[in-house]
Amino acid sequence: MTSTFHPFRACLLALGIAAAGISCSWAADATPATAKPDVVAAHIDTSVKPGDDFFSYANGAWLKANPIPAQEAQWGIGQLVQEDLYTKLRKISEGAAATKNAATGSDEQKVGDFWTIAMDQALADRLGLAPLKDELARIDAVHDLDSALDEGFALQPLGVDVFFDFGVSQDEKQSDVMAVHLGQGGLGLPERDYYFNTEQGVAKARAAYVEHLHRMFKLLGADDAAARASATQVMAFETALAKVSRPLADLRDPEKNYHKMAPAELTGKYTPAIAWNDRLHSWKLAPTTLIVGQPEFFSGLQALLARTPVPVLRDYLRVHLADAYASYLSQDIDNEHFDFFRRVLSGQSEQKPRWKRSLNAENMALGMILGRIYVKDYFPDSSKQRYNAMVEAIRTAYGERIDKLDWMSAATKTKAHEKLAAVTKKVGYPDKWKDYSALSIGRVSYAQNMMNAQRWQFNDMLSKFGKPVDRSEWDMTPQTYNAYYNPSNNEIVLPAAQFIIPGFADNEIDDAVVYGYVAASTIGHEITHGFDDQGRQFDAAGNLKDWWTKQDAARFNQRAALMVKQFNAYEPLPGLHINGEASLGENIADFGGLLIGLDAFKKTEQYQKGEKIAGYTPLQRFFLGYALSWLSEEREDLLRQALLSDVHAPAKWRVNGPLSNMPAFYEAFDVKPGQAMWRPEAQRVKIW
Repeated sequence: MTSTFHPFRACLLALGIAAAGISCSWAADATPATAKPDVVAAHIDTSVKPGDDFFSYANGAWLKANPIPAQEAQWGIGQLVQEDLYTKLRKISEGAAATKNAATGSDEQKVGDFWTIAMDQALADRLGLAPLKDELARIDAVHDLDSALDEGFALQPLGVDVFFDFGVSQDEKQSDVMAVHLGQGGLGLPERDYYFNTEQGVAKARAAYVEHLHRMFKLLGADDAAARASATQVMAFETALAKVSRPLADLRDPEKNYHKMAPAELTGKYTPAIAWNDRLHSWKLAPTTLIVGQPEFFSGLQALLARTPVPVLRDYLRVHLADAYASYLSQDIDNEHFDFFRRVLSGQSEQKPRWKRSLNAENMALGMILGRIYVKDYFPDSSKQRYNAMVEAIRTAYGERIDKLDWMSAATKTKAHEKLAAVTKKVGYPDKWKDYSALSIGRVSYAQNMMNAQRWQFNDMLSKFGKPVDRSEWDMTPQTYNAYYNPSNNEIVLPAAQFIIPGFADNEIDDAVVYGYVAASTIGHEITHGFDDQGRQFDAAGNLKDWWTKQDAARFNQRAALMVKQFNAYEPLPGLHINGEASLGENIADFGGLLIGLDAFKKTEQYQKGEKIAGYTPLQRFFLGYALSWLSEEREDLLRQALLSDVHAPAKWRVNGPLSNMPAFYEAFDVKPGQAMWRPEAQRVKIW
């Protein structure tokens, strides 16, 4: 199911890949520190030399002792935090479900009813496909291209990604205006390269997708021969759609993915089959201009629609609807969806228990309602204030680093300082909570509640068009283990759950580790996104506007190219390298976050005293803390998926990659020439 369209949102996690810096929990009932092993020293694998593979050195003992469970595709700190969140959110949900006579429309009624119906497997099995019967009937009635487009537009509000992507979000060049955005989309596989890459594992997944489509069509009522034909034809349709889609790296250039035009121009020049004015009016939108990300995609879509038989369009719509809602239907459909999207694509061998999957759905449907309860119970004001203060420490350190740059002119430095000073920080939870009063949740069916939630989210998005931009709004819930930088608002958003490490209280972890966890890998990372290869193109007000001198921009790009080359050389799986161009923004943010986090840490009393803890110096513990924030191991299938479709490098290389450019790391662990992490001076990246 799709989410609100944000073409250039920079964040730490994508596609379920756990990857965020974490900090200390505020748990008051943590076991006394004397009863625990050291938070970082306990994870060290002394059989590995830090200069050979620092990720494995810092995290190896824990990874060896904690193999990935069958119900997971990845295991590490991120999943342990999620387990903590599951426990707390289950308590909230069960409490709401037990509330007697909850007022209709109240938070308790919505949470309680959603939880009750989501947990009712027997009801879902009895209903089968019935919750989708109205939409399936409309698809069955499709008889020409125009009626296929009618249904395609009707499925978008249900979160079903067909034909293209749509959203209402800030105009990149006019950040105080909400604009209609259109972009490429409509694929069933995670990314367009899944349709073409010849690597053995990708080819296997591609073949498995056709078999998945075959089985889904049988579950939808087709006989075996018809289902196989439908699967083949839908795969051909999607492959043609992928062929006219831009590769992942090409989607990261804000200027090249910004094309403003009138709806009539998009219709007349690119998609004669789609009367955009009429189609958007049906959603009560009347924009005079659209921002089209990839015009050539829409030309390709037009040609594809014109030559595709109507029965194939029906099948394409039908199977995308079924896959979007499979997790909320009967066990046979749910199992088939899991078998491909989790077992094949991610390597997960067993389903998570139903209560955890229900909480995942509940977070999608009622996120801010749960969040309001969550922060009241689990996130005190003292924690909010602590991390607000840490943001300011990082901001100060960044400003000082800008002043010291030898490659940036005074004119560009002035603009950089203006942007840095204007970065808005949002820590913990929103000051103003979203109004869910128009969302109806009942006990008809699990899928119906999810459809209601998707329609509500879609209508909420549409309602923003033509209104002033609400810069106080959050696009992540407080109970989300993640963070993001939004260039259009020039803001960093740090949800409450981002600051959890289970089993430890704030006062049990020294500053060195906290500055590695939080200041470097989260706060510094997100602020640096404002100055990475994408973010640097937006000014202090959040507008896509060039504020660099030509000479400074050229120097930046020269330094960034060295980082692209570094990461392109990494080969996590035979035949599959990290995409240095696609991951450049995240790699710059990791590196910048480390540099700024270390600068800020050097001002602390712990660093200045220089006393060892558990045998490690403050500088060593800073780097160990950073590595701990990426403590994670994934199955090969999930790693393959990430390498093809994620703009983030895998966890191991998010540690070893940036650290290999830092002289302070070489000093801390006595890294010598000849070791794998040693990079000659001329090959070390020097940006921020």
